[in-house]
Amino acid sequence: MGLIYIGGYAIELPKNFDPMNAINWELKYFIFPFLAHAIGTFSGALLVSQLSKNSSIVLPLIIGVYFLAGGIYMVTILPAPYWFIILDLCCAYIPMAMLAWKMSKK
Repeated sequence: MGLIYIGGYAIELPKNFDPMNAINWELKYFIFPFLAHAIGTFSGALLVSQLSKNSSIVLPLIIGVYFLAGGIYMVTILPAPYWFIILDLCCAYIPMAMLAWKMSKK
């Protein structure tokens, strides 16, 4: 949520901006929500990878699936363009969990 708040300060929102309807948002307003989803998943998966005793990918993937479930719920309650839904669900969760696992092995 911190990245969402920072995004509101970094990119000035117009007076009639509706945060609960992303259908008509300009591209620049999608940057921080995507980063929040991707970085949140990445940091959670990296933390669990570093704290686990084994180097299995299972625990980071559980984190990725947990965040993916939240992302799926988000797209059911918040109208958004299809391109963002696809990008978010395909790139911000499972790939970030896998990347975190891979980086924790180094």
